[in-house]
Amino acid sequence: MPTIRHRAPIQCLVAVRGHPFDRTAFDALFQSMEGISATMVDQPAAAKLMNTDGMRGFDALVLYDMPGLDFEAEVGAPQHLDPPPGLADGFRALLEEGKGVVALHHALAGWPTWDEYHEWLGGRFLYHPGTVRGRPVLDSGYAHGVTYDAVVLAEHPVTAGLPPRFTLTDETYLAEIFAEDVTPLLRADIPFTREQFFSAELAVGGRMYDREDWDHPPGSDLIGWTREVGRSRLVYLQPGDGPSAYDDVNYRRLVENAIRWVA
Repeated sequence: MPTIRHRAPIQCLVAVRGHPFDRTAFDALFQSMEGISATMVDQPAAAKLMNTDGMRGFDALVLYDMPGLDFEAEVGAPQHLDPPPGLADGFRALLEEGKGVVALHHALAGWPTWDEYHEWLGGRFLYHPGTVRGRPVLDSGYAHGVTYDAVVLAEHPVTAGLPPRFTLTDETYLAEIFAEDVTPLLRADIPFTREQFFSAELAVGGRMYDREDWDHPPGSDLIGWTREVGRSRLVYLQPGDGPSAYDDVNYRRLVENAIRWVA
């Protein structure tokens, strides 16, 4: 078992749970990072630390959680749950203080009733049709095991040391991306059209890999971006569904660069 890296220069709180993942393989991603210590905390406990007191002693917050969704609901699963009292104010205070945030993969689907959270992240993945920025939208799309080239769009500390393009095999999303409000870092060199994805709502209703009567419009091919929120740096990286990404040397460098930059 890995020891606690008390003397690591960068201390991260990593919020997890809400979506299945390989915990051992995910932890190994952070164990490979020299000088970075990652403390994984499961939701809902993690939410209690997302404030200036709870994050004291941590240099960055990594979001690999998907809270606010009740997949055990008997009707209309997943049902949407509101964030607990105080979380919105505490998270906002973190951003105003300048605490850096790295959000990964399914974090884009968390807290579906919390609009401000998704404005901070720069996008939203929906399990049910809804309203985003005042307009009706369909549920989002997913595709497992997609092999694609990630294309670097900008010279930036987060993309430092990466080749101009590199291959990943991972889950991709056809989601709502606020492309006009982010600084693009990476795109996926594949079509983001209905024919390449499946309906999230049909999947949770028991119809995996189905797109019947799901007429989702084409979406953004951005899979990595940055935003400045308050005094904080925020990075969102869409790749990261499982070990096929965690074990990739370029993905590891990407996540490590993001943590070092926001911290």
